[in-house]
Amino acid sequence: MAPRVIAYDAIIVAGGRGTRLGGVSKPDLSVGGMPLLDRTLAAVSGARETVIVGGPRREGVLWAVESPAGSGPAAAVAAGVAALGSGAAWTVVLAVDTPRASDAVVALLAMLPPDAGAGEDVDGAWLVDDTGYEQPLLAVYRTEALAARCADPQAGRSMRSLVAGLRMLQVTDADGVSRDLDTWEDAQFWKEQLG
Repeated sequence: MAPRVIAYDAIIVAGGRGTRLGGVSKPDLSVGGMPLLDRTLAAVSGARETVIVGGPRREGVLWAVESPAGSGPAAAVAAGVAALGSGAAWTVVLAVDTPRASDAVVALLAMLPPDAGAGEDVDGAWLVDDTGYEQPLLAVYRTEALAARCADPQAGRSMRSLVAGLRMLQVTDADGVSRDLDTWEDAQFWKEQLG
């Protein structure tokens, strides 16, 4: 039997100052022989449309910047939603600094109802790390629900407040997929893991 195909768009949050890396651009940092941004783009290669918010541009991919620039992930997601417009029923949201984003996308899409109109009591799914921490930047959201939150001025300016109240399925991360790359120690770990 062929795998189920889910139509989705993607937002890659690629801004940030990389302060814990001494100002090095995370999207350009090479892990496993590939810049993090390109690894993340490969993870959502099945997307109908993809937008990179902040960070470098790539040919054939939409690009946006949060307003004001540098104002954080929630503003970046809102800018991504605005750039995509009304497209696919689902939107994958990924931080650029997750080297195993492709594994996350597979796990998240597998949790969605088979029909875009089915399971409307669910607004999406996100990874939950081994400490129980929900990962709003490793998630798939019902586009309509995410857009409504982005349009709501009361939703707040942090990712936690932006997605508060959404009905999310939890995908337990037992394999360390959600481990990101914030420090040089993380960079070394991922270089050893991915070559």
